[in-house]
Amino acid sequence: MSSAKTLIVITGPTAVGKTQLCLDIARHFDIPIINADSRQIFKELSIGTAKPSAEELQQVRHYFVGTLSLQDYYSASLFESQVMALLGTLFQQSDYALMAGGSMMYIDAVCDGIDDIPTIDNETRATMKRRLAEEGLPRLCEELQRLDPEYYEIVDRQNPKRVVHALEICTMTGRTYTSFRKRDKKERPFRIVKIGLNREREELYQRINARVDKMMQQGLLKEAESVYPLRHLNALNTVGYKELFEYFNGRWSLEEAVERIKGNTRRYARKQLTWYKKDPQIRWFHPDQKKEIIDYIITQSS
Repeated sequence: MSSAKTLIVITGPTAVGKTQLCLDIARHFDIPIINADSRQIFKELSIGTAKPSAEELQQVRHYFVGTLSLQDYYSASLFESQVMALLGTLFQQSDYALMAGGSMMYIDAVCDGIDDIPTIDNETRATMKRRLAEEGLPRLCEELQRLDPEYYEIVDRQNPKRVVHALEICTMTGRTYTSFRKRDKKERPFRIVKIGLNREREELYQRINARVDKMMQQGLLKEAESVYPLRHLNALNTVGYKELFEYFNGRWSLEEAVERIKGNTRRYARKQLTWYKKDPQIRWFHPDQKKEIIDYIITQSS
């Protein structure tokens, strides 16, 4: 691949309005969309992940949408290798490629390369598993805040797998998990133009609340019920599903579960923005600024 090739990356918080803009950008440059969403890749999850509709998928070809089953193993590292291989093909057909989505680690994996995280030894893994069972997740979160405050700020603190893994690294190596995630970036044989989309916070929150209501109307409850037997899988430790599982368990009313989905989605949007704001390469736009975005892409790639 020559340096004349450009990967356009469009990202931003959930519900900001990425889908329509990305369709417009893809049509303008006559290119497909590489989907960087760690949950839309699962075929069983459509409504709750705001997967592109059948009509949208017909308008523009998408990669990495609904291609895996929930029980298939997947990771940011696999995504990196598969996207790099795909780009080799796409750049033979066009000077541009477009990757879009809100999964921060997936985007970083393609743009910067995945980090070389140490393998956890069996003794450390067993110790942390026992501590999680005996002490509970909140206690381990407190320890992570003390040992690696930087990662604590961005990790999903409701996700025991992520919290425990970071603590395993900290205790096994005596270093912060963050330090292993700051290795030198891999050189890529193409330009990368990063576009960030954002709105005023109040407007974004209104869009999030409205989208959750729309998901419920579209049948999110039935979709969550269909995957409930697989709730132990990490892929289902996801906003929109885990709250409805609590409803099925009788812990919350349906009304409370829906309100929790809205609140947790707003919280996730804030976390996404915290992550993105650390990347000085991202140029920020409002989703309605289509012409300005296209002009910026052309300017940066010429």
